[in-house]
Amino acid sequence: MKANPLSSLIGAEVRGVDLEALDDTGFEAVNALFLRHQLLVFKDQRLSPEGQLRFSRRLGELDIHVLAQYNHPDYPEIFVLSNEVKNGVPAGIADGGSYWHSDFAFRECPAKATILNARLIPPEGGNTLFVNMYQAYEELDDATKSLVAGLRAIHRYRRKSTRADEGTRVTMDASQLAGTPDVEHPIVRTHPETGRRALYVHPGMTAEVSGWGEAESQELLEKLFAHCTQEKYQYALQWAPGDVVMWDNRCVMHKATTRELPASMRRTIHRTTVMGERPV
Repeated sequence: MKANPLSSLIGAEVRGVDLEALDDTGFEAVNALFLRHQLLVFKDQRLSPEGQLRFSRRLGELDIHVLAQYNHPDYPEIFVLSNEVKNGVPAGIADGGSYWHSDFAFRECPAKATILNARLIPPEGGNTLFVNMYQAYEELDDATKSLVAGLRAIHRYRRKSTRADEGTRVTMDASQLAGTPDVEHPIVRTHPETGRRALYVHPGMTAEVSGWGEAESQELLEKLFAHCTQEKYQYALQWAPGDVVMWDNRCVMHKATTRELPASMRRTIHRTTVMGERPV
């Protein structure tokens, strides 16, 4: 197994490992890389749905997504990201995650890890953008660090965006809406395994600062959003066939760009999401 850094910001490219047949020693090495680099890209994989579930479950309990219409028909723990249409029916959600977020930040216990298994990748486009939120926190000025220490914020699924190019075009039914109530998390969270602090606010889901007035709340959040989404903090992952990508939602923010793909550029990815703990 060999791991080479993807950039000075975040991530490592991993070769020489078969996720379909990973033994305990190999998994321990992968987990160590995961905590060290936050984002891993496993190259040249042929990971079956069953293999993806086996690997994902070694990290923890798996989620079944609230948008059940996009779950795999045979494996409900696999959420299908796809712009393909088969027999007149969407094969998956076409523009999922097209905004800055951390997976399931709108839940009491958000996601620990997300694993994406490339099934069909276009020759270009469809990059995924990532931000190392450790670094975003560490490079805040001292006054802002002091201000946000101890503050909490409300996270909301499908927070209304002021930008027309962000968000997903999906309609939720009454039960899905009822299953996603607002939750409150610290603005700065401590990683339960590394002990490092990370900024935990996301333009697509963090709606307001708890206990603050609307104007003051939005002023602070917009300042934090502008800080962590600066281009200097972004890493753009260019997908290749055979990629399996995993990242740590406790210290990583991401954004899909699939809304920019022409319909002729077909893309299908299988996603599994490992549940985490309540942020502190």
